[in-house]
Amino acid sequence: MIRLTINGKHYDSEVDPNMPLLWALRDLLGLTGTKFGCGIAQCGACTVLLEGSAVRSCSIPVQSCIDKDIQTIEGVEKSSYRFLQEAWIEEQVPQCGYCQSGQIMSAIGLLKNNPSPTDEEILNAMSGNICRCGTYPRILKAIRSAVEKVPKNDSV
Repeated sequence: MIRLTINGKHYDSEVDPNMPLLWALRDLLGLTGTKFGCGIAQCGACTVLLEGSAVRSCSIPVQSCIDKDIQTIEGVEKSSYRFLQEAWIEEQVPQCGYCQSGQIMSAIGLLKNNPSPTDEEILNAMSGNICRCGTYPRILKAIRSAVEKVPKNDSV
């Protein structure tokens, strides 16, 4: 039995400790907001926060996440980073929407570590997230507009 802490809630599950976190989230725990994209940590669709840093859940074994804080897109709406989802909507970022949970989690990871990034820092931080619809200019605009709302006591 392995216990994971996801979005502030404890989950106990029988899981192979080497299973990628992505599959534990989706298949065992029903948290399907985190998407499978490439399976080799190159596209960013599976991005979650682990101890506040953006990571690719397809390449992290569950055993590496025990006793660590995991945040998924499902936890953002009730967090102090809800403003980022609102900026996404305001700037009409999503088209197909498939990559957007990973995009938002990467943006939160950026803002947690750098609350006032330059455009170059935003582009560098987001460069590992692929959007087949090409909404990169809107993503940049949404993050830029959200910078002024970064919370002082940052908790997701």
